[in-house]
Amino acid sequence: MSPAEKSLVPRTPRRRKAVVYSVEIVRLALYDIGRSIDLKAAAALLPGVPGMRLARRRDTPSSLTMPAPLCVDLRSGLRKVYSEDSIEGFAASARLYDEGVMSIIVRLRVNATLEELHSIETKPVSASIHDLDSYIAERYRAVLEQVLPAVASPRDEPESETYLAYCFADVGAAPNRFMHDNEKALTTLLAGEPWNYPLHESQVRNAMRNPLSYSEHDLAVFDMDRCIIVDSERDYEDVLLICELANYQYLELRNLDKLLDRWLDEAEDDVAALARKGKGKRLDTSALQRKFGKIQTVRLDALFILENLENSAKIIGDYFLGTVYEHICGIFNTSGWTRSVERRLDALQNIYEIVKVEKSERTMLILDVVFIIVCIIFPVLQILQVMLSS
Repeated sequence: MSPAEKSLVPRTPRRRKAVVYSVEIVRLALYDIGRSIDLKAAAALLPGVPGMRLARRRDTPSSLTMPAPLCVDLRSGLRKVYSEDSIEGFAASARLYDEGVMSIIVRLRVNATLEELHSIETKPVSASIHDLDSYIAERYRAVLEQVLPAVASPRDEPESETYLAYCFADVGAAPNRFMHDNEKALTTLLAGEPWNYPLHESQVRNAMRNPLSYSEHDLAVFDMDRCIIVDSERDYEDVLLICELANYQYLELRNLDKLLDRWLDEAEDDVAALARKGKGKRLDTSALQRKFGKIQTVRLDALFILENLENSAKIIGDYFLGTVYEHICGIFNTSGWTRSVERRLDALQNIYEIVKVEKSERTMLILDVVFIIVCIIFPVLQILQVMLSS
């Protein structure tokens, strides 16, 4: 074949070699295990350290305060202990909050391509750790068993919430350029879809439309249960803490909403029981008083949770972390959950107030009848008895 003919043959484009990135994968799992946790009692059961250290960088104010949980190291730190070159290190820890929440945090540092990251969650970490989720479930059960004596009113079926962060180090370009060049792959990663999943362009635009940055060297995008952080200096600990705080508040609201939903169902049964006349099970006064006592406890718990949610936004303020917090809470729609909780609280209170009034009116009616019998009928009967005997 002549050189001219060779030039007419279409060349097969060379496949560009996939870029390997240094990524830290942070898996958060939060569990609402009870009404509260006695952290002093828990510290006697677990080798933990009270409080969290927050590196105050960017414009983080010195007045910023975070919840002070009991922190338990489940492994000996992030270190290289595996023969596989792609895995740089693994670490795990637990945090216990006095409001009754436990979080398990697993950190896996790997060298991987974007394609490999799409299946990294199911990748065996070592011979003893099959995957991240199974390891978290195992650690959760182990910690719960140890700390259970310090938990007040343990949940039979604890609600849980998970969040996954992909934290990229140096990506060889500006963070916004990296996001733009790989937006399709990063969107499927953010959505939890397989590699090369045919997402519509509108989904890509929606996922990447609101990135948050503090400097030219960092960028983060957030979704319902995942986020992607790019920071060449790995200065993202405060952002991860905000992710945990937002998930913590979301879990508390969701659990409270579910609890109130169950109480409203019981209230419907109680109203039906009160309406029965001589048929089936009736709602007695002692049972009603117990209901009121439990409602007041639930109401106080709800008020504390709602107050903590509002205070978190106030404490964080209008700083960069506040922007991150408000953005994640917007994705979770915590304001909608808050309104739902408040409506259910009011409805529950009103229902039992009506039941209480109805019960009181019936009691007063019975007392009136007794009064009439004692004060009128009995004397008349006695007079008749005297007249007949005479």
